[in-house]
Amino acid sequence: MKYTQLGRTGLKVSRLVLGTMNFGPQTDEADSHAIMDAALDAGINFFDTANVYGWGENKGRTESIIGNWFAQGGGRRDKVVLATKVYGNMGPDGGEVWPNHDKLSAVNIRRAVDASLRRLRTDYIDLYQFHHIDRNTPFEEIWQAVDVLVQQGKILYVGSSNFPGYKIAQANEIAARRGGTIGLVSEQCLYNLAERRAEMEVVPAAQDYGLGVIPWSPLHGGLLGGVIKKQVQGGRRASGRAADALGDPAVRAQVQAYEDLLDKHGVEPGEAALAWLLTRPGVTGPIVGPRTADQLASALRAVELELPRELLSGLDEIFPGPGPSPEAFAW
Repeated sequence: MKYTQLGRTGLKVSRLVLGTMNFGPQTDEADSHAIMDAALDAGINFFDTANVYGWGENKGRTESIIGNWFAQGGGRRDKVVLATKVYGNMGPDGGEVWPNHDKLSAVNIRRAVDASLRRLRTDYIDLYQFHHIDRNTPFEEIWQAVDVLVQQGKILYVGSSNFPGYKIAQANEIAARRGGTIGLVSEQCLYNLAERRAEMEVVPAAQDYGLGVIPWSPLHGGLLGGVIKKQVQGGRRASGRAADALGDPAVRAQVQAYEDLLDKHGVEPGEAALAWLLTRPGVTGPIVGPRTADQLASALRAVELELPRELLSGLDEIFPGPGPSPEAFAW
């Protein structure tokens, strides 16, 4: 495994991030524990989750699965850089949200941290991430709540998720004015070959303020994982976001060109999509969410994959980025 610093911090993390969103809803606890063991054995030390994972009536279930794994001992907790998130309502989907039981008010941050610590069966969280922006809570209040939690030893670093570039700047400028707060150290955003809008504002803001970029959905819901090839070879139909996207003839032609290019170079599509992200400026590592041990093994191969310049140029031709900001939208 290869490692890098998380943004401007001294924290060393693996170039792949183990995403746990499938633990509970799609992968049972025993298999989830096996995947975490395999990830740790392979050198992955960066695990990402969120308090709402488990979804529906089972929100919090994923954190509990991770907590039960930590409780098995063997140095598991000490070896892991643990990241979780706060924002969403923890009540059942569709139910009434009781006031102050979601978003980023100081009272909800305090409540949510304590609940996550109980489920995760740990006394601290390495990276506490704001899952979305909260338009109603000023960053002065958010940073005050964070300062208290850092002083209590409950959290060590803070990151954002799904923030636009201007909110990254606003958050860190206010942190700098307050003093004593390191501010955001990472941004977790939607970023992959098929969705490169983050390059316009989010990635440049993250680089300027020293945030590590943690892409989620690196295969764009399976679209970049060889979906057409799988349909032809095994009759496996695309589902979800990938199926919706392939309904557009232009997108299908683009994905076909992508798979043809990688077939020419003898590279598996999913591994190429991850390896491409690892070449992008500012990227700490993409989040991989394996449902099986085989999917984890495929992701691990991507870390060692060196994409030739000809292939990188071809990928840019098929999936062109927006270009530099502000030129991309200003003229």
